[in-house]
Amino acid sequence: MSACIVGWEHLKFGRHDELDIEDMIVEVASGAIRDAGVEPKDIDAIYLGTFGGGFVQQEFPASLVLQASDHLRFKPATHVENACATGSAALYQGLNNIAAKKSRIVLVVGVEKMTEVTGEVLGGILSKASYLREESASSFAEIFGHITDKYFQTYGDKSDALAMIAAKNHKNGCDNPYAQMQKDLGYEFCRNESDKNPIVAGPLKRTDCSLVSDGAAAVVLADLDTSLKMSKAIYFRAAQHVQDYLPMSKRNIIDFEGPAKAWQQAFDEANLSLEDLGFAEVHDCFTSAELLTYEAMGLTPKGEGEQAIKEGWTHPDGRLPINRSGGLKSKGHPLGATGVSMHIIASMQLSGTAGEMQLNNPYLGGVFNMGGSAVSNYVSILERLR
Repeated sequence: MSACIVGWEHLKFGRHDELDIEDMIVEVASGAIRDAGVEPKDIDAIYLGTFGGGFVQQEFPASLVLQASDHLRFKPATHVENACATGSAALYQGLNNIAAKKSRIVLVVGVEKMTEVTGEVLGGILSKASYLREESASSFAEIFGHITDKYFQTYGDKSDALAMIAAKNHKNGCDNPYAQMQKDLGYEFCRNESDKNPIVAGPLKRTDCSLVSDGAAAVVLADLDTSLKMSKAIYFRAAQHVQDYLPMSKRNIIDFEGPAKAWQQAFDEANLSLEDLGFAEVHDCFTSAELLTYEAMGLTPKGEGEQAIKEGWTHPDGRLPINRSGGLKSKGHPLGATGVSMHIIASMQLSGTAGEMQLNNPYLGGVFNMGGSAVSNYVSILERLR
């Protein structure tokens, strides 16, 4: 994959009553272009990732990016959607455009505004990312509650491990200026059911679930020749997309086969192994998703993911720091922005600009963004060139 991330902009995730979807798009698009040190006229193509589905009244959003500059008028702009992996889907379209030599510089924006609707409406919108013929859940938490139940029935109750993951990510999020929740909740609070931490679905408590968020993030991609002239260049050693069946009935969902295949294909493309990575940002829409990802990426065998968190492997000072940003759990999960955000956080780590989140000089990092119940799976391996 001969392309790099050369600039970015990230809005703090949370509730933004003062900003509508257009405001958020314009802010991050303008910022990413400035950060890359290019002019709007230099952009060859635009991809806008947003799940939509009824969160806001405004649909047909791709052309809203043009509001950032008159010089973007008449540039090809396309709306991309692939459930919770929408941001990575948009980014990969940009990579493909560059690989096809259609473009030299591409702008990718991810955005979602989720807080304008009621909780009931929100649950209905999110449930559209499941197979409605069979999986008639009122919320996506019910889907992952079912997955977590099945895992517990197969491998035993792992509530301790889920609470440890939640506590780790909330502590990590305290160092992330973009995070929606910057509060160290601690293991005991995350482990125990309470009025402030009720059961949501199956064995999942509120602290096992990612946050409802407004947010936007944008990156500028460039081909390799152009990137090497830029002030920073984060290279895609691998970019793998694996799509699985939508119905869970056609899969053994707790095997996370799609994520596992995406990770393996990414390692093969990069000619690397898990041990080569300095960190990973992974899709923890629910704490059980992070636990299953430990197994899918090869950190532990199936059914033994708890070992990674219980032995501290995934902490900032551990064998493979995972979600140093706080993950979706603490940072928030505005669907269309999430994948773009994960790539930005990884790029910040690799460029040494992650501030209080900064790890000790990592050279390679992994990103795993997932849509639905492990249906759309994107794994990137990033390397610092400059």
